[in-house]
Amino acid sequence: MTARIGVVTFPGSLDDRDSRRAIRLAGAEPVALWHKDKDLKQVDAVVLPGGFSYGDYLRAGAISRFSPVMETIIEQARAGMPVLGICNGFQILTEAHLLPGAMLGNDHLHFICRDQKLRVENAETAWTGDYTAGQEIHIPLKNMDGRYVADEYTLDMLEAEGRVVFRYLDFNPNGSLRDIAGITNEAGNVVGLMPHPEHAVEPLIGTGRTDGLPFFTSILKKLVTA
Repeated sequence: MTARIGVVTFPGSLDDRDSRRAIRLAGAEPVALWHKDKDLKQVDAVVLPGGFSYGDYLRAGAISRFSPVMETIIEQARAGMPVLGICNGFQILTEAHLLPGAMLGNDHLHFICRDQKLRVENAETAWTGDYTAGQEIHIPLKNMDGRYVADEYTLDMLEAEGRVVFRYLDFNPNGSLRDIAGITNEAGNVVGLMPHPEHAVEPLIGTGRTDGLPFFTSILKKLVTA
């Protein structure tokens, strides 16, 4: 029996179906989860997808953080369940305090959409085991509020503990401090990043590469060997 990975749909989610497709391509069973339901349907892991939940009112992810489903996800994540937040999902994870720091508007004040080069900094999380540290990959990026910020103490802590998972290369697209594109919690089960790996799982779409697929194969291997 394969692993079951839930994908939450919030009002304004855009990439929930893409995430479910990526999970299916990796060989796991995608499970649709609704933001108003606390029941996670016995999934083994959860993806919070990209989009503009609740129209990004107040702050990106600020309202979604209080959706009923998040109550269960926060509890389960703290107990060790793997959770991946992509773009808006990353914003929700910071608002829910499952990851430190915050997301602000891009420093150039414009929406950006491009293929982004990244360096893998940590290949030991639940979602990055099929990468190697130092590997350079290309993942689509699309955001308006993608600038990762935190105080110097938090940034130094993330660096010292190896919790920066991805870093922007060649070009910082949004002004994120220390070129941070993605981070993890201390346990390594919760990962958030701004680029969209679900858009780089087939050679005919996205970057024309499959650099995003290892996110989903990594978690599948982690779950089936647990």
